[in-house]
Amino acid sequence: MNPVAAFFKLVRWPNLFFIALTQLLYRYFVFSYVYGVPFGDFSHARTDTRNFYALVMASVCIAAAGYIINDYFDVNIDLINKPGKLVIDRYLKRRWAIIWHIVLSGAGVVLSCYAGYRLHNIVIPLCNLGVVAALWFYSTTFKKRLLIGNILISLLTAWVIFVLMFAEHSFTIGAPGNEWRRLLKVSFIYGGFAFIISLVREVIKDMEDLGGDLKYGCRTMPIVWGIPVSKVFTAVWIVVLAAGIVLIEVYIIQAGWLPAAAYGLVAILLPLVWVLRKLYQAQVPADYHRLSNRVKLIMLAGILSMVFFHFHPAS
Repeated sequence: MNPVAAFFKLVRWPNLFFIALTQLLYRYFVFSYVYGVPFGDFSHARTDTRNFYALVMASVCIAAAGYIINDYFDVNIDLINKPGKLVIDRYLKRRWAIIWHIVLSGAGVVLSCYAGYRLHNIVIPLCNLGVVAALWFYSTTFKKRLLIGNILISLLTAWVIFVLMFAEHSFTIGAPGNEWRRLLKVSFIYGGFAFIISLVREVIKDMEDLGGDLKYGCRTMPIVWGIPVSKVFTAVWIVVLAAGIVLIEVYIIQAGWLPAAAYGLVAILLPLVWVLRKLYQAQVPADYHRLSNRVKLIMLAGILSMVFFHFHPAS
């Protein structure tokens, strides 16, 4: 594998694309709904094009740096859990991995400061600096501890949405209006979805990686509580998420959003039921790997549902 291909594999380029896609859909479709304007009209938004793309690039750079540092500290574990996907020490020297981590983290913070300065918003650079620190401590410490690492990654997944929400809020001008409250509601729906579906996937991945984690002294949920309890924990959160989606389905059906309701049923709710059923049957790492991939597709389907806001702008 050539160095360029190895680098893109190391930073999980499909996941970075997913982050950028999420933020693009949020801006182009959720904003149209929130402000009640035609597609592509950002005249009412506080986040102009330059600031928006600075925030997208900041999110991508920080996430890429996080993947690098995670693999840097997980070389020995990955030799057991996924030897075929190992990049550091095989295609990229450790020294260069650290250098790239520093460069990408620094770029993410600088871009965050740039956007925060232009928006007069100190929350964005401070929080993104906190994200960089959180990803470092996740890789060195929290990943190996019961639940802390799972919750942290789930929160950071939701932050991909919340960072754009906070960019729209003025911390220097009067009380927020109806648009902000509407944006807050939609953002918490998608942020909550991202948090729960990410938590489910993280625990499933821990069940998949049980062998390597056990050998190197990790205290993940499957190790501390066992596989049966981990399955129950995951199933509870799947049921909670499914119940929340059912409530949203009822609401949007009453609002006349029938195509969106049909999409939610077919692309999100029914696949969640499939995951719940297959989770009970899963026994070997390959089973959990398939479940993890299916959960990732459900996450993508959930984010793609933002497109339906284009057809129902708020009045």
